[in-house]
Amino acid sequence: MTRNFIAWFLFSISLFGCKSNQFEPSGKPVEQVAVQRIEAMPNLPEPYQLKDWRQTALDFDRFAFDFEAEGPFLPLIWLDSSGHNFDQTTFGLYTAIGDVREGPSVNGGQNHEALGAQGAVLGATLIGIDKSNQNGHNYVGMLANYFNKDNGWNIIQNFTNKSAHIGGGYGNDYWYDVFNNVLFYAIGHYYPQEEVVNDIMLTIADQFYKSDSILGDSYSYSYFDFKNMTPGKNHIPAQEDVAAGYAFILYAAYQKYGDEKYLKAARHALKVLHDLPENRNYEMFMPFGAYMAARLNAEQNGDYEVQKFMNWTFDGDAVGREGWGVVVGNWGGYDVSGIAGSTVHNGGYGFLMNTFDLAWPLAPMVRYDQRYARAVGKWMLNAANAARLFYPYDIPDSLQALPDKKAITKNLIAYEGLIKESIYPEFKGITPFAQGDGPLWAEGMPPETMFSVYGSGHAGIFGALIEPTNVERILRIDCLATDMFMQSGAYPTFLFYNPYPEVKSITTEVGSQAVDIYDAVSRTILKRGVKGNVAVDLPANAARLLVYIPEGNTFEVSDGMLMAGGVPVDYRYSK
Repeated sequence: MTRNFIAWFLFSISLFGCKSNQFEPSGKPVEQVAVQRIEAMPNLPEPYQLKDWRQTALDFDRFAFDFEAEGPFLPLIWLDSSGHNFDQTTFGLYTAIGDVREGPSVNGGQNHEALGAQGAVLGATLIGIDKSNQNGHNYVGMLANYFNKDNGWNIIQNFTNKSAHIGGGYGNDYWYDVFNNVLFYAIGHYYPQEEVVNDIMLTIADQFYKSDSILGDSYSYSYFDFKNMTPGKNHIPAQEDVAAGYAFILYAAYQKYGDEKYLKAARHALKVLHDLPENRNYEMFMPFGAYMAARLNAEQNGDYEVQKFMNWTFDGDAVGREGWGVVVGNWGGYDVSGIAGSTVHNGGYGFLMNTFDLAWPLAPMVRYDQRYARAVGKWMLNAANAARLFYPYDIPDSLQALPDKKAITKNLIAYEGLIKESIYPEFKGITPFAQGDGPLWAEGMPPETMFSVYGSGHAGIFGALIEPTNVERILRIDCLATDMFMQSGAYPTFLFYNPYPEVKSITTEVGSQAVDIYDAVSRTILKRGVKGNVAVDLPANAARLLVYIPEGNTFEVSDGMLMAGGVPVDYRYSK
C-alpha cells in the first residue's frame, strides 16, 4: 500500500464524517475565480488614503442625532408626533442638508424618508451603538411608523403616509419599497427584544411570501401594490433585481421563524432572477443576489451561479438601466475604481450610499464561497480608498461643487456623488468632481442639498467591516459584521488581501484566548494555540480568509463541510 493511497484513504474516510482527534484539514487549495471588472481595477490604487470609517460613523451619529445642534440648516433631526400607523412619536432626518421639502415646520413635520432614517440606525448599530436606548430615545421602535398599515400595504414604505410623499418612491418605485424592508429586517436582527419590530417582521414576511406567489416567474414590474396584491408598470423601468431583496427577506424569515414556506419562496425568488438571460441590475440588489446564491448553495444545497450575480453586479452592461454597475477608472490622476453607480453617465457617476451598501452583502458572501476572496478583497481596497473622495475635506477644493460651504458638513456629511464630468455646466472640464443632485429635485432647493445626509448615514457599514493593518493597503475585513440571520454559529472570520507583488507579513489581533488559525483559501491551519498579536504571511497578490477557532476543538467533515467543534469553518471543503 503506497503512501499516496494511505493519504487518499484517510481523506476519503473524513469525507463521510468520521471523527478523529488526529484529523488535520488538508483539502485542496481553493482556486480563485476572477471577476473581470475587478481585475481591471488597480492592485495599488493611487493616491492612497484610508479614511477612518469607524470614527466617521461614530461622529456622524453624534452629529445627525443631536437635537441641540446649532448652525445653518441644523439640527438635522426633528420629532414627528403625527402618529401615522402607530400612536407614538417618531423622528425625521433630512434627506440632504437644507432640503426644503422636509423639516419640523413643513407639513407638520411628517415629510421624512425611511431610507435615511433606517440607514442611519443600521449604520450606528453596526459599529456598536444601541439605538434602542440612546439619550432617552428608542430610535429602533420609532421606525415602526414607516410600517404602512393605515393604507393597507402592511410593509415598510419610504414615508409614513401618502401625504408626505415628496419623491423618492412611495408605492410606485419597486426598489424603495423592497430595500426599506431589507433595511428593517437587518435592524430587527440586532434588536430581537423589540416586540413591535418582531411583529412587523412577521407581517412583512407574509406579505412578501404572498407577493412572490402572485408574481410567479416574472418580477418584470415597476412596483407591487401590497394592498391589492397586484404588480404594476409605470414610467419607471421594470426592476427584476428586487427578486434578490425578496430572497434576503424570505430567507431571513425562514431562519427567524423556521417556516419552510419562506425557504421555498426565497429559493423561488432567487431562481427567477438567476434564470434571466440578461443583466437586469437596477439599483441595490444584485450583490444581494451573489450573497444569497452563495448562502443557499452552502446551507441549502443550492445550485446557483454566483459568478453570474457577481458579473451582473460589476460589469455595467445592465439592460433597462444602462450602465449600472461599478466604476473602473482613473479620473484626473485619482483612481476612482470601486464606487457603485452608473458606468456611463457623463463618463461615470458613482454614489456614496450604493458604494457603502455594496459591501454589506459581499463581505460575508466569501464565508460561503471563498473562491471570491481575492476579488472581494481587491474591490474593497479600491472602494475604501475612493469613497473618501465624496467627503469635502478629503478632496481638493478645486474638485468639488461647494468648497465655501463645506464647513457645515463637519466632514461627516458627504457629497451624494462623484462624477467624471459634472452635470452642471459651470463645472465642465473638472475631473473627478464631487457633487449632488439635490438642487435638481425640486424648486427652491439650496445648493447645500448636494450634501447627502441619507447616504452618509450608511458609513457604519464600512466602519464595521474595515480596519487597517500594520501594512498600508492591506485591510482586515470582518466577514461576520454584516452576516445576518445565520443558521449556525460562526467563529471570527477575516478577509485579508495582499495587493503587493511580494509576500507581506501582517500582524492581526486574535484575542486573549488561544486559537487555531485556519485559512479557508489554502485550507491549512497556519497557527496553533496563539493569542494576542500574531504575525501571518500573506502570499503575493492573493487573499487569505482566516477563521479564529478556539484551541482544542476537534475537526471533522460533515455533509461536505469542514466543522470545528460542530461549527462550520469551510462550507465548500469537499468541493
